Amino acid sequence: MVTYAATLDVPRHVVEYLSRLLAAHRRRIGTPRGSRVLGPFRQAVLVLRWFRERGCVHCLARDAGISQATGYRYLHEGIDVLAGQAPDLHEVLDRCRAAGMTHLVLNGTLITCDRVAGVRDNGNDLWFSQKDKSFGGNIQFLAAPDGTPLWVSDVEPGSTPDITAARLHVLPALYKAAADGLPTLADKGYIGAEIGIRVPVRRPKGQSEKALDIDTRTTNTLIRDLRALGERTAAELKERWRALKHIPLSPTRIGDIARAAHVLNNHWK
Repeated sequence: MVTYAATLDVPRHVVEYLSRLLAAHRRRIGTPRGSRVLGPFRQAVLVLRWFRERGCVHCLARDAGISQATGYRYLHEGIDVLAGQAPDLHEVLDRCRAAGMTHLVLNGTLITCDRVAGVRDNGNDLWFSQKDKSFGGNIQFLAAPDGTPLWVSDVEPGSTPDITAARLHVLPALYKAAADGLPTLADKGYIGAEIGIRVPVRRPKGQSEKALDIDTRTTNTLIRDLRALGERTAAELKERWRALKHIPLSPTRIGDIARAAHVLNNHWK
């Protein structure tokens, strides 16, 4: 065997933040001191390596000197601890109103996975997205006007349209926010979302957008331009936390993993 040194390209304060969360979790569940193979700091490194490098758990466990089963247990524990720190949607909206934000940006993305279970009533695969032609889970993101990620939803199967996932997880709260003067911008996948959700007007079937009147085209352009920064949220999270590009775990874990990545992202700066 040949050994080599490696550097985890994550700020130390992020590792220490997760380490403190894990230590507090161990105290809360009554873990005896010294009873675990890895301390909170080394467990935090294992978890962050998985998020950052999208490494195989077998390799991470081997490097840490633990079994693969223990590696999975430590990883899932870290995901749960981080996801538990994710902000509540209503608290996020209250802070946005207090900060005087002009609008929010709603966007959905498919996070692919390679473990699929379940079928729809029509017999099709529950976790297969016809839109993206991939297996995965539908996640809804809320972002500030400057693109700062604010909130991440739980997962819905990949076959779920954005508008359906949004109705389940976020639209009721956004209606209230819109009534209080905080509208939300979204793409055409949310047409029919109703009050306070501003989406571009769809062009007539078989015609170009020039078929729309000038005022409508101007409004569409304005919505797209204002939405552009906010729609980078999912892409930037996937680029920083590469585990989000493809998750080799149960698809039911995708929501917790995405929320955990969001929490880590908030503590990166």
